[in-house]
Amino acid sequence: MKVDELSVPKRVKEVIKKSGIIELYPPQEEAISAGVLEGNNIVLASPTASGKTLVAELCALKHVLERNGKVIYLTPLRALANEKYRELKKYSTILKPNGRRVQVGISTGDFDSSDPWLEKFDIIICTNEKADSLLRHRSKWIDEISLVVTDEVHLLNDSERGPTLEVVLARLMQANPEIQILALSATIRNVEEVADWLKAKYTATEWRPVKLNEGVLLDQEIQFKDGASMQIGKNSRNPALNLAIHIVKSGNQALIFASTRKNAVSLAKKVAAELDNVISKPIKRSLTQLATRVQAAGERTRISELLAELVKKGAAFHHAGLSGTHRRLLEDAFREGKIKILAATPTLAFGVNLPARMVIIHDYRRYEVGYGYYPIPVLEYKQMAGRAGRPRYDKAGEAILIAKTDDEQDYLMESYVLAKPERIWSKLAVERILRPHVLSTIAAQYATSEKNVYDFFGKTFYAYQYDPKAIKVVITRILKFLYDEQMIDSSGKELLATKFGRRVSELYIDPVSAVFLRDGLLNRAPTITDLSFLHLVAHTPDVYPKLRPYSSEVDELVLFVEQHREEFMFEPPRELDDPLEFEEFLGEAKLAWVMQSWIEEYTEDRMIERFRVQPGDLYRLTDSTKWLLYACHEMAVLFKQRDMVSKLNVLIERSTKGVKAELLPLVHLDGVGRARARILYNSGLKTISDLKRAPLSRLIELPLIGSRVAKRIKEQAGGFVKSEEWKKLDKEESPEQQSLAKYY
Repeated sequence: MKVDELSVPKRVKEVIKKSGIIELYPPQEEAISAGVLEGNNIVLASPTASGKTLVAELCALKHVLERNGKVIYLTPLRALANEKYRELKKYSTILKPNGRRVQVGISTGDFDSSDPWLEKFDIIICTNEKADSLLRHRSKWIDEISLVVTDEVHLLNDSERGPTLEVVLARLMQANPEIQILALSATIRNVEEVADWLKAKYTATEWRPVKLNEGVLLDQEIQFKDGASMQIGKNSRNPALNLAIHIVKSGNQALIFASTRKNAVSLAKKVAAELDNVISKPIKRSLTQLATRVQAAGERTRISELLAELVKKGAAFHHAGLSGTHRRLLEDAFREGKIKILAATPTLAFGVNLPARMVIIHDYRRYEVGYGYYPIPVLEYKQMAGRAGRPRYDKAGEAILIAKTDDEQDYLMESYVLAKPERIWSKLAVERILRPHVLSTIAAQYATSEKNVYDFFGKTFYAYQYDPKAIKVVITRILKFLYDEQMIDSSGKELLATKFGRRVSELYIDPVSAVFLRDGLLNRAPTITDLSFLHLVAHTPDVYPKLRPYSSEVDELVLFVEQHREEFMFEPPRELDDPLEFEEFLGEAKLAWVMQSWIEEYTEDRMIERFRVQPGDLYRLTDSTKWLLYACHEMAVLFKQRDMVSKLNVLIERSTKGVKAELLPLVHLDGVGRARARILYNSGLKTISDLKRAPLSRLIELPLIGSRVAKRIKEQAGGFVKSEEWKKLDKEESPEQQSLAKYY
């Protein structure tokens, strides 16, 4: 089928053809034939790069331009949401019947907001968690949604992300039974079951625009699924590196999937050392420029320094611990063919459009605390393998697993290459996971009686797959907990959330976390300090990542706990009474200590050395701590703990910026991070007034400032810079100073 034959507005066809698409792929044709443009619910299961996003775009524009509808596009990750936003923005040149342009919006953060500003947008991209938050806040524009696109719907099977997606879909179907649902996935074995739950038709195909050759590497030989084989050279003792270098020498790129962020970084380092003699001089010059941009993206840290060094050699790592700016730089550079080898964690496989000629699955086992090593699901392997092969560039792509022995090679061939992905099963009926969803159902008044609660969860995917009585037992336990903790009230005719319960639901935290925060604030420590609040949020189940004390740290942590015993909101447990609980408490104390060091301006290098915390973990830890401190602040307001509110206000800002309180006025300036703020303060420029009065030349003399940053600081401080003075100082500044000024 040609694009010109589609029953969509002419303006949409023109935008699509301008992007180079003239004819539809077979999976796209099947979705059209199944009635996706006529409003039918569809589950479209087809391999990566088979054109699922275009089907979603066509359907979305049909709703916006012909039905005066509104579209919500759900993704599991912020990175994927940003990618879809950039793709859909190309339609914002199209005019609607009312003369307004098609408006595309995105919202992925701030879970304590109904985002009323989103009402003006026609297509709204958000993560599943953000959509759940919007539903909890009863955003008015939600009722206007006529189409839901849910990307990576197979993540219903994920124990952490799946339940939220399941509840969001069930909630949207409850709110508007006429809503159209388009569910997209690369791999669903029981697609008919998912479709039946969604009251949808389904199209499932194995068609790919690029042939996929799956195989297993043992020593220097790859055995492929179809019986073919291939020999590779040996440059090192690591077969994955040999394979990656082999593909680069042939003029292509490789993605290496590692099980952890630490392994991804380690592989990128090893690969970079081998690439030096393989990459041409023109590419090296381009990579040097890219490395400068990597360093310029935010403050200089250990992670950005390492990343820049690796990028110079044509390699990089990609994981959730990187900033959004760094991830985008790497992804764009990989698509442009500059970075030759990218070592990534499996999150990259979830939808982000980053194909490579070869995908190498370095680790097929995953480590989890308390469980040890276990094989990854076939579904996860298939997601990673699906990244192999670049449409329009490659006739085929290779996805290769690494074996160490003949027996392991046979196991990998049978258990992954030749295997079918597992069936998707709902993971909703776990009390820890279900608890916040039960509360939000009542707090947002989607259910006003116990029966209504059971009825709603009786329409979930879990209830479809299992006996609804099983989930009813868990819900009954949760309702008792919520009632006992005064989050819900059933004294009247209706089941309603209390003021406490509503606020907990809006704050998007586990009710158990809310109980800890409330009890800690009301019980109070004998001595209230910043550490009191940092440990309080570390005590909640929502803080992430959890930190476990190393055996070599235990004695020091025990001493730390004893020294600060009066500052804890909860009495430390006795090791003899419960060794496991005591170890958990030490982990919480370590986490609080890490965050205390962060706000006391320890450098990243010092913290990594002192606490053995990975840079990515530190980034995520500050993010989750900031949110929980905000929740703690809101609990203090709710329970009228006025003396704590002001302390928490300051602490939230300090944890966001990683500074002592004295630097807060300075770090609010654009371009001034913790390093520059400390330099300014120590030089005597302690306030905005000081900066306003200071000569421009004095700012430029300081390390890490430079003329351009100095000018920005002066302008924000309300100072006046004469054009003659600016030109003279800018001309006198050395190239080295100008270059350094970009980095901090």
